[in-house]
Amino acid sequence: MKVLVLNSGSSSVKYQVIDTAAGDPLVVGLVERIGAGGALLSQTRSVDGDRVRSSAPILDHRDAIRAILDLIADPEHGVVDRFDEIGAVGHRVVHGGERFVESVRIDDAVVEEIRESIALAPLHNPHNLAGILAARSRLPDVPQVAVFDTAFHAGMPPHAYHYAVPYVLYRRYRIRRYGFHGTSHQHVGQRVAALLDRDPADLRTISIHLGNGASACAIDGGRSVDTSMGFTPLEGLVMGTRSGDLDAAVILHVMGREELGVADATSLLNKHSGLQGLSGISSDMRDLLEEESEGSERARLALDVYCYRVRKYIGAYAAAMGGVDAIGFTGGVGQNSAEIRARCLEGLTFLGVELDADANAALSGGAEGFFHRGAVAVAAIRTGEELVIALEAERLSDVDPASLPD
Repeated sequence: MKVLVLNSGSSSVKYQVIDTAAGDPLVVGLVERIGAGGALLSQTRSVDGDRVRSSAPILDHRDAIRAILDLIADPEHGVVDRFDEIGAVGHRVVHGGERFVESVRIDDAVVEEIRESIALAPLHNPHNLAGILAARSRLPDVPQVAVFDTAFHAGMPPHAYHYAVPYVLYRRYRIRRYGFHGTSHQHVGQRVAALLDRDPADLRTISIHLGNGASACAIDGGRSVDTSMGFTPLEGLVMGTRSGDLDAAVILHVMGREELGVADATSLLNKHSGLQGLSGISSDMRDLLEEESEGSERARLALDVYCYRVRKYIGAYAAAMGGVDAIGFTGGVGQNSAEIRARCLEGLTFLGVELDADANAALSGGAEGFFHRGAVAVAAIRTGEELVIALEAERLSDVDPASLPD
């Protein structure tokens, strides 16, 4: 089946058309600067590397979806002759709350429930929903499926997802750990098991997703039992511009001293912290590694904090699962930076983590494989979130939403 996968952001839509039989993308594309003058659309076709880059007035997500569909069906640059060749559309939705514990076929009732969950993810869900509405309008007869970042973590035990705040706050506002990057962590768990020729049910895997956003996940028997992101994607590992774990009193203190409002404090933690805030240089790992090599102490500090936080979570999750059999790195940094992978794993020989430096160095630029000598398998895994979404869309394409349990 050919599945259109959409990841709709505030001013961009990332997309792929995936052949689920082969498991490969036919095209990969991006619309950016939606609503701004001179929006850009770029697309690369996998079979021959055909690349298109154009500028057009794209005012909203409806215009963006129209432009995407026109391009994937274009006689010269596309991969379908007719829209009815698209068997399903899979949408990434960041937050499913406690209602959506698995992927779901979209109908009007699902749309309204996603709308009601906007309060849990005001920076993401409104734009995910805009993409859904646009795609349903343009492809009304094609099954549409919502795949939630939070769903893979929905089975975490209560002791892992509850915060030690008054229980009434959970009852009123559903304040709890939800976790994100679920499709990525699910893919890592499945892919590591496949490469090892092992049943996921027999493995304790720690998945490390390192990109501009970063998170760790403890996967025991194929199920997420804990994850570093929490009520929002802010908690956990140090990220490009997000702080990760922080004493809550710090932001209260700074708000008082700097006279910051809630919006200012939110921006401080999400857009001006992390690697960017620590280094004062950049949120890009490549820039920081270069600056560190030239003697920047601030760049070194940022990288040391970043890698130390990953190392702590690996140790914590090994303890949570009573051991670890495999560790998988993914995401733009996790998949491509051998140096960061090695630094994150320093000092873990007591867990059975021992690296093959040559094998690690060889894994970059999309390569996938293992780089360990010790008892714990350690791998770089190619990012596969879109494939997970496509397979979920295919699985649910014949499911009548009205038949689903409440």
